[in-house]
Amino acid sequence: MSDSGIPQIDNFETVALPHMNDLYRAAYSMLRNKQEAEDVLQEMYLRAWRAFDRFTPGTNCKAWLFKILFNVVRNHRRKWFHRFTVTLETESIEGTMVYHEPVPEKLSDEEILAAFEKLPTQFAEVVMLADVYEFSYKEVQETLGIPIGTVMSRLSRGRQLLRGHLADSSVAATFREKAMATA
Repeated sequence: MSDSGIPQIDNFETVALPHMNDLYRAAYSMLRNKQEAEDVLQEMYLRAWRAFDRFTPGTNCKAWLFKILFNVVRNHRRKWFHRFTVTLETESIEGTMVYHEPVPEKLSDEEILAAFEKLPTQFAEVVMLADVYEFSYKEVQETLGIPIGTVMSRLSRGRQLLRGHLADSSVAATFREKAMATA
């Protein structure tokens, strides 16, 4: 903080602004709406700037910003979607042992994004941080404020669901290709 009680804007810009593109992509992938992602990103940066005096220099600024982003997205969802609740059905052990088609080696970006969009939020957040942005389990734990065991189980379950969605999309694509070849 400067003597006036305002965070040092030059230092904030140097440390926090280089992560804007990653944060925007994460916000967009969670909200699937450009305007909402921009609004959430603006709110996140405002909160980060206001709290910058509590940021410890030398620590992972990217993880700190993602934690703020996820909190802003959660608040955004509560505000606009409070009437909707997401319930996950508990699957029996037999349901998890079903054979899935193997995921093809070549997938389009659209197929991957479509499969990712089908993931429940709690799994998508963990998969995004760990697999897309390469956060460690500890960084994911700190960012989302959940126990490390929950991080590991959500990551495992999220990857499993994502593989299933990708395999399902490849089966549909193969069926479409065969139908078009016979037409």
